[in-house]
Amino acid sequence: MSKSWRMSRRTMLKGVGAAIALPLLDVMEPVAVAAANLATKPTNRLAYLYFPNGIAGDIWTPERLGANGEILEVNKWMKPLQPFVSDMIIPANLWTPQGNGHGAGSATWLTGSGFNRREIKVGNGSIDQLVGQQIGEDTLLPTLELSLKGEGFFSKNLSRNIMSWTPEGRPVPREVEPRVVFDRMFRTSRKGVSEKSVLDLVLDNAKTLQRRVSTNDKRKVDEYFDSIRTIERRIEFASKQSQRAIKDQQLTDSLQRPEPGIPTSHKDYLRVMFDMMVMSFWADATRVCTFMLDHGQSNRYFNFVDGIKGTWHALSHYQDASGRTEDDDGVTSWDSVASKRDMFAKVTEYHHEQVAYFLNRMKSIKEGDKTLLDNSMIVYGSSLSDGNEHSAENLPLIVAGGGAGTLKPGRYIKYGEETDMSKLHLGLARRMGAKMESFGGVSEELDNLS
Repeated sequence: MSKSWRMSRRTMLKGVGAAIALPLLDVMEPVAVAAANLATKPTNRLAYLYFPNGIAGDIWTPERLGANGEILEVNKWMKPLQPFVSDMIIPANLWTPQGNGHGAGSATWLTGSGFNRREIKVGNGSIDQLVGQQIGEDTLLPTLELSLKGEGFFSKNLSRNIMSWTPEGRPVPREVEPRVVFDRMFRTSRKGVSEKSVLDLVLDNAKTLQRRVSTNDKRKVDEYFDSIRTIERRIEFASKQSQRAIKDQQLTDSLQRPEPGIPTSHKDYLRVMFDMMVMSFWADATRVCTFMLDHGQSNRYFNFVDGIKGTWHALSHYQDASGRTEDDDGVTSWDSVASKRDMFAKVTEYHHEQVAYFLNRMKSIKEGDKTLLDNSMIVYGSSLSDGNEHSAENLPLIVAGGGAGTLKPGRYIKYGEETDMSKLHLGLARRMGAKMESFGGVSEELDNLS
């Protein structure tokens, strides 16, 4: 490699119908500058992962803490996240005072304002959109909005299916099909080349690049391309399986007929969407992303998980095991309140497993002497606390990642009662470089995060 040859961070490999952004390489200009100027700040990312229906009582508090709030051991329901205790902050006593519940919770979780049901509007834009508006010019996509395709009675309800809102208070559509997300990041045209791998479309440029970069950069590029190829194969497999299931009149694990491009396995669906998030941050296609793990008040069946029966929303009302309430399906009943509560908690544990997969992927990708997780801020949580009570106080939340050196993870932080979650949003927005004096009616950011 020529010592004088440098690349821009925005360099893309281009071919007919495709353009691939590259991961951070040693040969790129910001890295060259960093070598001479240690004050250069690493790129930070922001993601929000939302799940509906709350949790089963107090299953979010760590089992053991150190003298200064260090997380030593999580509780049994959070065991999948144990490997990441040093990467997480668990803040207690945060809430959204202006809006909550099933109908308004997902709509207001990121806005810090109320929800106008009649006009389907919120008072302020969501924090992801406001941040993206300020910093998005540096990336291909200012923001990326993802969601699983809804299931059940409320799957068509707009407010329950949206958590991103424009500064004017209008809903922002979200992507539910992995192939569409992939194409937004890597394809420039669908004409005549839709079945070819994007890597094949940029092959000539890729070979030229790999001849010119260092051995370390070549390893990074190879690892990055392998991930793209793996995702393409998973998407292609999901598409073929979905088409076969439709042809055979097969039902999916979640008792819904599949659609083209959406995996029939719920776990596969979640993980390939998480892979999309990882790739979007790794490629610097976007620095702000939201992902609804399901719509607010999801009625998805979790019978495919061993030891669970019934829908997510029905399980959340765990104090009645009769199966005869308006929230039940009229078919499923449970042995006892305790067993129903445990099943509800297992649904939460199952989602922890998928989030752990995502965090592990983020932590496995190196950026200099740090990881992609070190240079990110991942907020994972719900707009309800106890699902049975529909309680708004002490929301289950986790902030994972190091925020490019701006967060001090590994701690459980208990704030004063009913601390506005907008303070968290404001603090993370400022760490992303957004110039914001206030958000959601607060002007002070959440303290003790650094």
